[in-house]
Amino acid sequence: MTLADQVLEGNIRAAARLMRDIDDGRPQAIEELKQLYPHTGNAFIIGITGPPGAGKSTLVDQLTASFRERGKKVGVVAIDPTSPFTGGAILGDRIRMNRHSCDEGVFIRSLATRGALGGLSRSTSDVALVMDALGMEIIIIETVGVGQDEVDIVKEAHTTCVVMVPGLGDDIQAIKAGILEIGDIFVVNKADRDGADRTARELSTMLDMRHAVEGSWSPQVMKTEAQRGTGISELTDELLAHRSYFLSSGTINAFLRERTQRHFMAILRDSLLKRALSFMAKNDSLDTLVTDMNDQRIDPYSAVEVILSRMIPDAADY
Repeated sequence: MTLADQVLEGNIRAAARLMRDIDDGRPQAIEELKQLYPHTGNAFIIGITGPPGAGKSTLVDQLTASFRERGKKVGVVAIDPTSPFTGGAILGDRIRMNRHSCDEGVFIRSLATRGALGGLSRSTSDVALVMDALGMEIIIIETVGVGQDEVDIVKEAHTTCVVMVPGLGDDIQAIKAGILEIGDIFVVNKADRDGADRTARELSTMLDMRHAVEGSWSPQVMKTEAQRGTGISELTDELLAHRSYFLSSGTINAFLRERTQRHFMAILRDSLLKRALSFMAKNDSLDTLVTDMNDQRIDPYSAVEVILSRMIPDAADY
């Protein structure tokens, strides 16, 4: 049996091996993904994003427990910072979720960013696809949490949950972050801290100032204390409410089409780059072109056209 066959039968070990192959960029993983693709599209994907120190991992841990209490199988993709020594993930998120390690209804996978921007890893989409095929009903993707430009998650998740925390130095970090527009639900975590009510109130004010389309989803501001489990059940209800809206309003159709196109474009871009590098390696044309560009005998735009014309003779016709 192939790894894909075993994944479809619910084999956790096979899923773990395939995810490792995907993250390592092994060619055989592509054939397995081709086999799995027709069996995907059933999972509800939740994105959890926000600044470092907001308590995202603890919140994901509590949400996982909440969904499990409701009988849902949960997959977690935790994007961790890349180790400067090994290039792998620093498994801080997995340590915080350790209590689910013996639960067969929970699958946790940590991924290293490996230089990818936007808060996700390059293999996030494919790893989520494997979890979907494995039968995970809920997939939670937690972004790395290193800055204020982690907006890629909105392209991947059905529901994006932006986690804020009081006392970060600004009244509302979301104003600078530009993530006010991407959140479907906003969470003020560590709500027992001073300033939590003010942060929630100001977020609500900012959301009220948006020019919302009539009949569209109205994001709510929730308050939680993830460490104590306070507000988690209410947040779970709100996540499921957004899912219901997403399905009933038909919004999901346009979202899925756009996500499919983005996934295809990302695969196409990576494949073309790999083939171009392989093509240039055969005759050392990369070194020749770099030398010519460095000596200004050719510009980089013309150099790209040269390579494309050699790889695809009729490229100029498109």
